[in-house]
Amino acid sequence: MMTPALLSAALLLLLLPGAPADKSNQSPIGIHVTNSVTSAPKQTYSTYVAFRGVLLGAMWRLQYSDVGFSFTYSDDANYGPFLVSVNGVSGCSADRTYWELLVERANETIRPDVGIGCYIPSANETIVLNFNKY
Repeated sequence: MMTPALLSAALLLLLLPGAPADKSNQSPIGIHVTNSVTSAPKQTYSTYVAFRGVLLGAMWRLQYSDVGFSFTYSDDANYGPFLVSVNGVSGCSADRTYWELLVERANETIRPDVGIGCYIPSANETIVLNFNKY
């Protein structure tokens, strides 16, 4: 079994700017940040996922590209990464707010049954990170 430190180091090596994925194995995706609570303007970003890569990797890549996108998450032992904040806006249980993950496809918007650590985007999908109330 690999230790968490070894897995983290291997993942960071994959994300380093000096070691990009083969372009033929990259799928472009869009990320829209929306806010249903305050109706703040939508923010739109472009990035890519590696072949069979998860959304979390694309989000890290986007954050490290210095285009003004940032996010934080916490790790839940049972459910994996949980999105806490996007671009400085945090969900709050007292306010009953959270970051909702949606995916826009050709003719539909879906709510994946997995989160940012397991969702595998397809080429040209638009990921919507929507700040919302429950």
